[in-house]
Amino acid sequence: MIIKSLAEYYERLAAQGKVPAFGLTQEKIGYSILLDHDGKVRDIVNLSDPTEKKSKWLMLTVPASFKRSGTAPPPFFLWDKSAFVLGVEQKKDSDVPSVNARSHGAFKALHLERLANATDAGLVALRKFVEEWVPEQWQQCEALVKHGSVIFSANIVFRLDGEQQYIHERAAAQELIKRYSATDDSPLGLCLVSGETQPIARLHPAIKGVWGAQSAGASIVSFNLDAFDSYGKDRGANAPVSVHAAFAYTTVLNYLLMRDPRHRQCVQIGDASVVFWAEAKDQQQQDVAENLFFSALEPPPSDSAEASKLLQALDAVAAGRAMHYLNVDLDPATKIFVLGLSPNASRLSVRYWFTEGLGKFAQRLAQHYGDLAIEPLPWKTPPAAWRLLASIAAQEKTENVQPVLAGSLMRSVLSGERYPRTLLSAAIMRMRADHDISGLRVALCKAVLTRDQRLDDKNHHQEVSVSLDRNVTTPGYLLGRLFAVLESIQEAALHSVNASIKDRYYGSASAMPAGVFPLLMRGAQNHLSKALKDPKSKGLAVSLEKEAQQIIEGLSSELPKTLRLEDQGRFAIGYYHQRNERFRSKADKNETRNKLDETLETI
Repeated sequence: MIIKSLAEYYERLAAQGKVPAFGLTQEKIGYSILLDHDGKVRDIVNLSDPTEKKSKWLMLTVPASFKRSGTAPPPFFLWDKSAFVLGVEQKKDSDVPSVNARSHGAFKALHLERLANATDAGLVALRKFVEEWVPEQWQQCEALVKHGSVIFSANIVFRLDGEQQYIHERAAAQELIKRYSATDDSPLGLCLVSGETQPIARLHPAIKGVWGAQSAGASIVSFNLDAFDSYGKDRGANAPVSVHAAFAYTTVLNYLLMRDPRHRQCVQIGDASVVFWAEAKDQQQQDVAENLFFSALEPPPSDSAEASKLLQALDAVAAGRAMHYLNVDLDPATKIFVLGLSPNASRLSVRYWFTEGLGKFAQRLAQHYGDLAIEPLPWKTPPAAWRLLASIAAQEKTENVQPVLAGSLMRSVLSGERYPRTLLSAAIMRMRADHDISGLRVALCKAVLTRDQRLDDKNHHQEVSVSLDRNVTTPGYLLGRLFAVLESIQEAALHSVNASIKDRYYGSASAMPAGVFPLLMRGAQNHLSKALKDPKSKGLAVSLEKEAQQIIEGLSSELPKTLRLEDQGRFAIGYYHQRNERFRSKADKNETRNKLDETLETI
C-alpha cells in the first residue's frame, strides 16, 4: 500500500515535470568541468549559490545513480564524484588529496565503451577528456587547483565551452541514457505494485534525506544476507517490485525528503522524518491542502493572527465549511497521505503510515488542540508536536526526545487514538525532577486524561476541567490545589525564600500525600500566623486561609497514602489552576475564555 501510493504520486508529479523521468535522478552537484571540443579543460565552475553560505551544491537532474558497494564499485554515467571523474579524492583521515586510479579507471572504461561511436560534439569532447586525463598530474591543472581540496568531495558534471546546457542534457546523451536504462537483463516476474509481469529490480535505488540515516542512502526494501532468502529467491526477488516501480517510489521519496525552505512536504518530529502529500480534484486544492497540513505540523507563525487563522482553517475543514479567507472551497474529502520514516542502520523503519480524508485529519488535529486546552493558556501560538516533546525531554532539548515517544505521539494525533501512557509518565517525571510545573507539561497531562476519559466508557471520573473548577472533588486535583495554596501562604509570610515547598516537597507530595501533607499543614499554620500579623499581607492571608479551608472540606478525613499516575496528573493540573488563578485579572480570564471558545466551538 505504501509503495503503491508513492508510485502513483510519482506518476502525477512526473506528468507535471516536477520529478525526473525514468532513468534520471536529482543529485547534489558541486562543480562543472568546462571542456573545449578537443576535450581539454578550459575551466572548472563552482555551481554553488554565492548568496547561500551553507550551500555547497546545486540540485541537477542527471542519469540515475544506484547503490555502490565492494572494493571496486561501478561508476555513474556522464557524472560522478571526483574520485571517479578525476581520479582524486579527499579522505577523511588525510589532509592531502590522494589519487584513486582504480575508480577513475572504471569511469574511463565505462565511457570509452559507451561513447565509442558517439558523433555529438559534447560526447566526443567527453570521450577525449577521459582518454587523455592523467590523475597523477592533477596538480598541473590550474583550473582544478584554484578550488582547493573542497572539490575532491563533490559531484561533478561536464559542459561544452560556449553552450549553456550540460553534456548529459544534450539530445544525443539523453538517447544513450534511455538505451542503457533498459532492463533487458533483469528477470521477469509479477510486480507486487502494478500486478503486471515486468522486469524485477534486484536492488532498489537508495533513499536519501532521512535524518540520521546513512548519507549514501538507505532502503525500505532490502535483502543483503543469505538468511533472508527463501525458496531459492535472493535479493529483490524475495519481494518482487518492477524496476520502474522501484525507481518511481524511491524517486518521489527523495523528492519529498528534500530539505529546502521552499519545500513544504517534510517535517522532522523526533527521529522521524515525516513526509506527506495530497490527492485532490485539482492542483490548487492539492497545494492548499498540503500547505495547511504543513502549517499544522510545523511550528506555527509567531504572528498570533496567523496562528488563529490556522485554527480557524482546521475547524472549517473539520466542519465541512468553505474557507473563504483562503479563497478556495477546500473539499474535506481531499485525501492526505502521511508517512513517518526513521533511521535503522542501512535500512529505514516505517514509524507510521496514515491515509484519510483531509476533513478527518483536520478534525483530529483540532481535537488534539482541544484536548491540550487549559487556562491560563501557556502559549501565544498553538504548540507543534516537537515543542510538546521538547518540554518533557531532558534539558528541554529536541535531541533528547525519546524516538519511540515521538512516534507514538504523532500516531495518536493523526489517528485520534489514546495518547501513549509514557507521555503522561514522562511529563510527571520531568516535573518531579526539576520542579518546573510548566503550562506545556500540565497541558500534556490534561490532554492524556481528557482523551482517555472520552474514549473509555467505563471511566466515571469527573471531567478534567479546562480552568479552575472549585466543584471538582477528585482527591488528586484537590491536593494539587491545596499544595498551591500552602505554597502561596509560605510566600505571603516569608516574601522571599531560597527553596519553597514546591522545590522541596512537590515530588513526594504528588506521589505520597499522606506522608507529606501533615508536615506541610503544620508549617502552613506557622506561616499563616506570621502573615496575619503583617498589615501588608493580612488580606491575602485571610483569602488563602478561606481557600485552604474550602479545599480541605472536600477531602476525606484520611489522606491517600499514594496517588496513581492519573491522579498525579490531576495533582499537577490542580496545582497549575490554583497557582495561576490569583495572578490573573478578570479581563485576562475573559480573554482566555474567548480564545478557547473560538478554538473549540466546532470540535
